[in-house]
Amino acid sequence: MKFSLEEVHPSWRDFLANHVESINEILSEFNQSEITPERSLIFTAFQQPLHAVKVLIVGQDPYPTVGVANGLAFSVNPGAAIPASLRNIFKEYCDDLHLPTPTSGDLSPWSEQGVLLLNRVLTTQIGKRNAHHDSRWNAVTEDIARYLGEREVLAILWGASAQTLAKYFKVPIISPHPSPLSAYRGFFGSQPFSKVNGLLTSTGREPINWKLP
Repeated sequence: MKFSLEEVHPSWRDFLANHVESINEILSEFNQSEITPERSLIFTAFQQPLHAVKVLIVGQDPYPTVGVANGLAFSVNPGAAIPASLRNIFKEYCDDLHLPTPTSGDLSPWSEQGVLLLNRVLTTQIGKRNAHHDSRWNAVTEDIARYLGEREVLAILWGASAQTLAKYFKVPIISPHPSPLSAYRGFFGSQPFSKVNGLLTSTGREPINWKLP
């Protein structure tokens, strides 16, 4: 199935119109029955209004297990088990914001608050992490980051892949990835949620209500 601008919120269409050809070339490279998230969920991150985006959180690529990824970076489908990286995000969330541990790994409420949860690579092969890391998704998501930086969106960049986009943001919030392999190297204690809210407030914008069910 080819990508259609009907899959995204109308406010994104002028910008993404420049990428339709590239996206369709990317999708044509893969057997779409063997990728995750499922085809209908790949562009979930762009179903919220562009003008509402205040914060960008960048991930690497979708979870490779069937039925887990839902098109939002670090998020999982309702009812899915919470992956290790997201468990670490929730630990920092609790410590930073003094909130109870969420009962679901579905981060859609953040998306609805103006947080764009964007993976550098929007697909992967089922059962294989980072299978599409050398695809042209990187060029598409880099241009999205550039555009959001021009709109003074704030960025939370976890890990080396995300931090390649730091140049597009005035005050990026940077720390190691929440993966169990790196979270203890500075992700824990980095207070990304309160820091971004402090920056929003200091520029006269409403802070994010990070509270999850």
